[in-house]
Parts: sequence; structure tokens; C-alpha cells
Amino acid sequence: MKLPSAYQSKDKEEYVHQIFSSIAGKYDWMNTIMTFNLDSRWRRFTVEQANLSEGSVGLDVCCGTGKLCIEQAQKVGQTGKVIGLDFCENMLKVAEKNLANHPLQSRIELVQGNAIDLPFEDNTFDCATIGFALRNVPDITKTIAEMMRVVKPGGRVVSLELAKPSAPVFKQLYWFYFEKFVPLLGKFRVGVEGPYSYLPYSVKIFPHQQEIKELFSQIGLKDVACHELSGGIVAVHVGTKP
Repeated sequence: MKLPSAYQSKDKEEYVHQIFSSIAGKYDWMNTIMTFNLDSRWRRFTVEQANLSEGSVGLDVCCGTGKLCIEQAQKVGQTGKVIGLDFCENMLKVAEKNLANHPLQSRIELVQGNAIDLPFEDNTFDCATIGFALRNVPDITKTIAEMMRVVKPGGRVVSLELAKPSAPVFKQLYWFYFEKFVPLLGKFRVGVEGPYSYLPYSVKIFPHQQEIKELFSQIGLKDVACHELSGGIVAVHVGTKP
């Protein structure tokens, strides 16, 4: 599958870094409001697909404010460990605040790094997740391949991402909400329109969920599945490393 050139651009990486640096402090609030708090349910489902258990070691790539890390930490138990990695210092600072007084804080370690060049040895983790970030990396293929590289054989690579609903009427309502209301909400709450105008654009140019499923298989993951949630608003892709 040929990916759009926008997903292989260094300029895109720098632009995304600027966006998330500017909205880090309000990111969680906006996600909750925009998704009517469905994002919590989506994260729980995503981590359920990771197949973690007591003593597992998990990785969350582009961890942002640490929400998926916390979901993983609930699964790995007292003897497990979760690493959260992000390239944006401001997002990691928010993650540190979110974890500061959290009962699972000791199970989570935050690391600054890049999704397309993960600073970990091969076959290190029992799973690797990425949430709402595959759209934003400079190279989708490299990111998924890196996640597979650092996962142990039999471990899972799991992506939670915004998707493209196909149901008539619902699809039109979704795009109207996403393209008209969300940028206004972002401008009102964050103070600038740009980041939340980029959001619907990034979804539109992102490959369809069935193409991402195909890409998972092409990279070498097995038993690949695509779960569409909430009418296809989001998709969770799961693949197992052979």
C-alpha cells in the first residue's frame, strides 16, 4: 500500500510537535468533551486486546498524558512494568502530573523518544500500544515495524485511532461535527483554532481502517484484526508478532 507523502515528512513531525506542545495542558479535557467521555471506554478496550497479565511488561508509544499507560498498569499487576514513550516534553510533563499521586505510579516509567526509532532492544515487551497517534507520526510503516521489533514473539501490537464511519447519515453527521464544531470548541477552550482544525484534516488524509489492517499484515504481524467501535468513529487494530 502506498502511503500519502504527508506521512513521510520531517516538516509534519515538527508541526505535530508544535501542536501538542501548545495543547498539552488541555488535551485530556478536550478529548473527554469531544468524545462525550467515550475515549475512556475505547482505551479500556484497546488494552484488553493487548493480552497483558500479572508480571507483563508493556509499552505505550506516543503515550501523551499517560492514560493508556495507566490502563496497562492495571493489567500488569505489582510485578509488571509499563513504559510510556513520547517525543513531546510538554505532554510528558502532563503525564508526570497525572501520575504524581496515582496508586499505580510505581509501575509506570516515562521516557522521551521517537516512535520511528524506539530506544529499546528487540523482543523487550509483551505488547506495544499506540493511541490516537498513528495519524501523527512521520512514517506509519516505520512506527508499526518498530513496535513489532521491540515486542516479544507472541506479543501484540495494538493501535487505537480515529477512523472513517461508513453508515449513511451517521457519516455525514460525524464529519459535520468534526469539521465545524470541534475547531470552534478548540478555539474557545484552547484559544487557537489551528490544532483542532488539523484534527479532522489528519483523519481525512489518514488511510482507511481496512488499509491499516492490510499494512499490519504486510509488515509481518499475524492474526490481524480490526475492531470498529462506536459506529466506526474509532478503530482498534491488533496484530501478533510471529
